[in-house]
Amino acid sequence: MNVAVFIAPGFEEIEAFTVVDYLRRAEQNVTVVSVPEDGCPVISSVVEGSHGIKVVADVLLKDFINNDSSKDIDAIYFPGGMPGAKNLSDNQFLFELITEFESKGKLVAAMCASPVVVLAHTGILANRKWTCYPGMEDEVSKWCGGDTKAKELLENSTHKKGLPFVLDNNVLTGRGPGTAEQFSMKFVEIAAGRQIADKIHESTCQR
Repeated sequence: MNVAVFIAPGFEEIEAFTVVDYLRRAEQNVTVVSVPEDGCPVISSVVEGSHGIKVVADVLLKDFINNDSSKDIDAIYFPGGMPGAKNLSDNQFLFELITEFESKGKLVAAMCASPVVVLAHTGILANRKWTCYPGMEDEVSKWCGGDTKAKELLENSTHKKGLPFVLDNNVLTGRGPGTAEQFSMKFVEIAAGRQIADKIHESTCQR
């Protein structure tokens, strides 16, 4: 599976690194894409997370777009963290990419703040079960442009509390940093199959 992981300044490091690490252990093709802060003229492959850890992305978003790389991608992932999730949410290309993946039934994954901040305003959570960082479910109106719009965009959706992750059709959502391993292993199972997931679970001494 070809997976694009989008990170922006202020991303949650555990959520990004754990997913990338486990997917690469499963021999999946993972591309880390650097998304600039909204309105920032400086675009760098070095992206600093919300806890001051810097990572070198594989490609800049502008090059990802110019090379039309999304056509070869099977799944997209958005880690949480603030203001990282907001920076992702402000990007119009990513908004359109999410809706495109939804229309094609391709996997869209997000965790922590990102299900609410990045996914909700695209309408992808409508008619689905999902989870997020505790308390973020109360902020959907803020990120969707008001109560009326939020009700429309999340019609018939169900927030599931206390679960490490929720998979509903082609949308995988996760709760937060402490559930990153469980979320990642579900991602591995989807991408590479249960047998590979079991091998990685055993070889990495997971609980």
